[in-house]
Amino acid sequence: MIQVLHIGDPRAVARYSANCPLYREAAVTEAPAGHPVAEYLAAGRDASFLIVDAIQEVPAALIDGMPNLRLIHSEGVAYNRIDCEAASARGIYVCNSRGMNAGAVAEQTILLMLGCLRNIAGNDKAVREGRQMAVKMGYIERGNLLELSGLSVGLVGFGDIAKRTAALLRAFGVRRIFCTRRHPLTKEEEETYGVQLVDLSELLAKSRIVSLHLPVTRETARLADADFFAKMQDGAYFINTSRGELVDDAALAGALRSGRLTMAGLDTLDGEPVGPDHYLLRQEDLQEKILYSPHIGGVTGASFQRSYAMIWDDISSVLAGRRPERVVNDL
Repeated sequence: MIQVLHIGDPRAVARYSANCPLYREAAVTEAPAGHPVAEYLAAGRDASFLIVDAIQEVPAALIDGMPNLRLIHSEGVAYNRIDCEAASARGIYVCNSRGMNAGAVAEQTILLMLGCLRNIAGNDKAVREGRQMAVKMGYIERGNLLELSGLSVGLVGFGDIAKRTAALLRAFGVRRIFCTRRHPLTKEEEETYGVQLVDLSELLAKSRIVSLHLPVTRETARLADADFFAKMQDGAYFINTSRGELVDDAALAGALRSGRLTMAGLDTLDGEPVGPDHYLLRQEDLQEKILYSPHIGGVTGASFQRSYAMIWDDISSVLAGRRPERVVNDL
C-alpha cells in the first residue's frame, strides 16, 4: 500500500484524484494545514509521500522526522515554504505542479488589469450609492478612462503564466509587451507571444502596467521595493498574481500615496492567511487604490484536476525508480 500524508484541505485529494488509478492503491492520511510538526508526525510519520498545500510550511523537523519519505509535492506552483535544502540532504525529491494553473492565473491577471483600469470596485460602489451619472460625466470630462489595448505592459518573469498572459494581451490588441527573463527568448517565443526581452529597469520605465510573474527565492523576495516603484512611470498600474513576499508593502503604499501608482491589483499578500490587521488593509486612505482578490487566481477546479494528475504521475515515477518530471530541488 502506498502511504501518503496530505496536509491541506481534507477533501482535496479525493475530489481531484478520482481519475487517477494510482490513487485507489494509496492509503492517504489527512491533516489540516497550519498545525504543529508533532501532530503531522503523529499522524503520518511512516508515509513515503507528502502532498502539501502550496503555502504550507514544511520545515526540516518534519522532513527529518519521516524516515520513509521519498517525495514532497506541492499542490500548486509555489514551493518556497518547503525546506528544499533539508530534503536534498536526504535525497528526497521536492516537486511542484508547474503549469497546472497557468491559464487560470493568466485570466486573473487580465481581470485585475481591467479591474484597475476601469476602477471596477469603485464604480460598482458608485452605482449602488446612486452616483452613476456623476461618475460617468466625470470620466467624459476628464477623458482619463483607459483601454488595455492602448497601453504598454511589462511582465516581470516569463514562465508559463506570463506566457499565457502575453497571449491574452495580444488578443486584447496590446502591441507593446515587455518581459524579463534570465535567459534569452527564442525567435519562436518572440513571434508567438509578441514580447520584447529587456532588463528590469527598462521594463519599469516603459510599461504603464507592470505585472509580477516570479517565484519567491532569496533573489526575488521584496523585489518590488522603493527603488522598483521609483523606476515606474507616473500613474502606472501594478499587478501581483504571484506571491505577496515579492512586494515590500510599505514601499507599495508609498508609491500609491505619491501618485507614482494609480492603482494596484493584488491576488496575493505577504503573510497569508490574511487577517483584518494586515498592513495594507490598515492603510485606510489607500483602500480605493487597491483592488484585492483572495488568492484565487489558480484555484479553479480544472487547475486542481491537472495538479493531481501531475502529483500521481510523479509518485508513479518514484515508485518505478525513475526521477519524477517536476523536481525543483537540487537532486
